[in-house]
Amino acid sequence: MKNKIIALLLIILCILMVMSCSQQKARMPISQSSGTFMKESAERNKKLVANEEGKIDSIIKSNPAIKYIASTKGYWYHYETKNELDTLTPKKGDIAYFDYEIKDLDGNVIYSELELKPQTYYVDKEQKIMMGLRHGIKLMRKKEKVTFLFPSHMAYGYHGDDKKIGTNEPLICTVTLNDFKPEAAKNTEQINKNKVTTE
Repeated sequence: MKNKIIALLLIILCILMVMSCSQQKARMPISQSSGTFMKESAERNKKLVANEEGKIDSIIKSNPAIKYIASTKGYWYHYETKNELDTLTPKKGDIAYFDYEIKDLDGNVIYSELELKPQTYYVDKEQKIMMGLRHGIKLMRKKEKVTFLFPSHMAYGYHGDDKKIGTNEPLICTVTLNDFKPEAAKNTEQINKNKVTTE
């Protein structure tokens, strides 16, 4: 009889343990976000953008002889050399050949054309250049030279470039679009070069 009671108690204890395991409630996270951090971050970004745009506006107003154009992407630009003859601009898949120089908003050279060397860029197919340039190059015609004023979010943003460009640094970029070609034309050109070298 005693063994039956012990066995029954063990069975009941096992059943209670299984039930308690299966009915465990999910624990609440230790810290809950109230959205305050996101609101503060958004406010900081608004102030940062307003501050940068104020500096850019000062540059634009300081030289009224230069006509800056406001882009729909949030940067400004003006033509140093304009090509009135051509109408084509680079599009996705084209290969753009360009030179450029980067300065800070005080006009100090950060990277010269010589340091940056001539660039080859597959339009909208790679992200090796800053966002502002990826957009800006598509506005340009062959042989045009354009100066862009980029707020930091269109340049290297929060991280900078881990070399000479700091955190949240707006930039002045002067770009010369030497040429651009469809990707297919570049491939044909390479095939023809290979034929010549093998013959």
